[in-house]
Amino acid sequence: MENPSAFDDFYSVIPAGGIGSRLWPLSRADAPKFLHDLTGSGKTLLRDTWDRLEPLSGADRTMVVTGRAHRAAVEEQLPHLLDRNVVLESEPKDSSAAIGLAAAILMNREPDVIVGSFAADHVIKDIRSFRRAVAEGIAAARAGYIATIGITPTDAAIGFGYIQCGEALSIEGAPNAVTVESFVEKPDLATAERYLADGDHLWNGGMFIARADVLLAQLGESQPELLAGLTELAEAWDTPQRGAVVDKIWPGLMKVAIDYTVAEPAAAAGKLVVIPGAFDWDDVGDFASIAKLHSGGRKSDLAILGENARVLADASTGVVISQTGRLISLIGVTDIVVVDTPDALLVTTTANAQRVKSVVDALKLSGRNDVL
Repeated sequence: MENPSAFDDFYSVIPAGGIGSRLWPLSRADAPKFLHDLTGSGKTLLRDTWDRLEPLSGADRTMVVTGRAHRAAVEEQLPHLLDRNVVLESEPKDSSAAIGLAAAILMNREPDVIVGSFAADHVIKDIRSFRRAVAEGIAAARAGYIATIGITPTDAAIGFGYIQCGEALSIEGAPNAVTVESFVEKPDLATAERYLADGDHLWNGGMFIARADVLLAQLGESQPELLAGLTELAEAWDTPQRGAVVDKIWPGLMKVAIDYTVAEPAAAAGKLVVIPGAFDWDDVGDFASIAKLHSGGRKSDLAILGENARVLADASTGVVISQTGRLISLIGVTDIVVVDTPDALLVTTTANAQRVKSVVDALKLSGRNDVL
């Protein structure tokens, strides 16, 4: 499916992995976050991601990296996804392996290709501003930089990492690009408030754009063994030897985020730039995020999700997600989170939404994999 407005040297990569453990029991191993409609749009997060990237790269130049168990669901959601652009992981190895393998495969097919990695489970509403930011990232990549898109913070969020901005650059086609001084892990509230006030920090949205060869060279500087494994995989990918090589190489690959193997070393070397993204963005990391998305920031609302949800509420706020059709009645509770599934019920508050992951960890330790 050709798109005359797409960038002819650009390939979109969608890493569709991760369970989304802070969204348990809605998000499970067999039905991860990106396969759910969490916005009420009628489309899954994965489909939303595809729809905003397709005009930039074209359907035939969009690659999805996902787990073997999710192939059928992904292909059902994305009927125009080409078979050659489905990359299946036998087990999760985090973003360095997922994005690195995609880049290596695409570089073998097209040596000068620019790749952009965009998570399958983020929510972006201002599509026009998003596409402008990606276009600037592509221009920066053509100039030899690794580019990321930072999100202009709207509040002192402690659930996101931050990017410290440096000096403005002069890159043709990327007028808003600035250097990256450093990446900062999720801060405490006081630190986040300081970042919000100083205007020099952006949220880390986990979006990266670069020439495939530049990205892989940077990966190789910090993790040469990982690059060697990915290179061997990529060389076999479009051959009959793929299966045997994957079985041999993939289990031994290092499991590490691309922030540590590419972004942070590139920032230290002056090779990383950030494009400020002036658009609404959320990684829907917990149920508080879902409540915020559906309330428009108003604390007086109760968000209700689920095709057959039956909810009676009086003076209550928060979010209810129902997959059972069971009647749920709420009276005088504020910032409540209720997630009702056929085999598990979660009740918490938006303030404690980040702690849901500890429930998942406890279930793993107890061997209760039947509800994971």
